[in-house]
Amino acid sequence: MQSMPESSSIDLSGECTKRNVLPYDGYAYLIDDTEGAFTWPQIAACLAETVPWRVEIAHLFGRKMPVPRMTAWFGDADYTYSGIRHRAAALPPIVQWLRERAESLSGAAYNSVLLNLYRTGADSVGWHSDNEAGLGDCPTIASLSLGATRRSQFRHRTAKETVTLELREGHWLIMAGETQRFWVHQVPKTTATVGRRINLTFRRMIEAR
Repeated sequence: MQSMPESSSIDLSGECTKRNVLPYDGYAYLIDDTEGAFTWPQIAACLAETVPWRVEIAHLFGRKMPVPRMTAWFGDADYTYSGIRHRAAALPPIVQWLRERAESLSGAAYNSVLLNLYRTGADSVGWHSDNEAGLGDCPTIASLSLGATRRSQFRHRTAKETVTLELREGHWLIMAGETQRFWVHQVPKTTATVGRRINLTFRRMIEAR
């Protein structure tokens, strides 16, 4: 996997720029991909209507509880977290196209994607890091936001410093380096009236040794 450049703001072949939003101990590059010829609302509508969304049941602290969002998984390998097991499945053509865009922007290669559908402000994902063994050390993960704007936060594990972002449609967040080791992140609930948001997180799963 190629490493991300260490500069805080670099040019992407004249298309858009990216900046690292983390102050230290990792890289989370925010990319505004709204100036190109991408029909994000139509893509979001297609994903909402055609992806086989499911409400999964997580096993946390000895309890079973529904995940407060809908999810789907496509990729070459199974994916397991919090007692949830997603089976390998071929990427639909539209998701394959988005994977190619993710690879172009990040310089990394991906073979899988987790999709999240936030139906309202009551849907969320709590503090976590993407550090499962199948992702390897220092994974590069490309996250695309579509639909409604939602708040996303990073919190340093030891310093407790928090970075807050407002992720809009067409925003990519490329997490790289030691981000998953030193930082956790979340999309918190909100009481504000917000529309549907779809998030795709492209990653490369590796075989266990």
